[in-house]
Amino acid sequence: MITKEHKRFIEFADAVRRERYVGLCFGAPGVGKTRSARTYSNWDQLAPHLHGTRASGSEHTDAGTSEVLAARAIMYTPKVHNSPHNIDKEISYLHDRLGWTVELMLHPGRGVDGLPSGAGQAELLLVDEADRLKTAGLEQLRDHHDRTEVGLILIGMPGIEKRLARYPQLYSRVGFVHHYKPLSTGEQAFVLAKHWPHLHLDDPDDFATTEAIAAITRITNGNFRLTSRLIAQIERILRINQLTLVTKEVVEAARENLVIGIM
Repeated sequence: MITKEHKRFIEFADAVRRERYVGLCFGAPGVGKTRSARTYSNWDQLAPHLHGTRASGSEHTDAGTSEVLAARAIMYTPKVHNSPHNIDKEISYLHDRLGWTVELMLHPGRGVDGLPSGAGQAELLLVDEADRLKTAGLEQLRDHHDRTEVGLILIGMPGIEKRLARYPQLYSRVGFVHHYKPLSTGEQAFVLAKHWPHLHLDDPDDFATTEAIAAITRITNGNFRLTSRLIAQIERILRINQLTLVTKEVVEAARENLVIGIM
């Protein structure tokens, strides 16, 4: 589902990749930051190839070739317990593997032995869960950015921008900031109708449907992850009670089965 915030993320990532700056993306949990990053980098299709064996070019040409060549992006999530050495090792590995993958896509008939080194093919590094990184880890990312001149996007929770402001060596390199916001009321109604068409939440003239959508919007506040969880509970209640119509009462009953934190 291509939302307005995802389109804004694409523009933001393109700018960081083009200018080779450091970009900062922050937003509440569940609004779609990680999903946008994975979609932009084609990571769900690319990652299995990067972690596989470098045997031949055929295995790399089937999945998302044009998307990989267009994005040339690495998605990296640091472990909870991380060190500068491990961060550098893991990022360098992905960087190298992406370079070889791009070369295999560009020259599928050459074979591994006839390919260039693959250096310089990666253009963007997306670091998810950047809040996990301590000062030394952030410094390692800055060093990697300086040495490779690859665009860098740090993805984290609200407040990370204030934390990074305490590190002038890194913060001075931040050229773009993107606040990833929840779905608007109108957009959420559109997403509900298109993403879950079997619930029939697409009739603006039906008062029960309008009331149900308003209840969903009020409960989730435009948070996509929470919306998905609430819809799963709504489907469960409809199935158990053999109902076909989503009403405000059904939504409220589904709400009672959810644990909703502070968004």
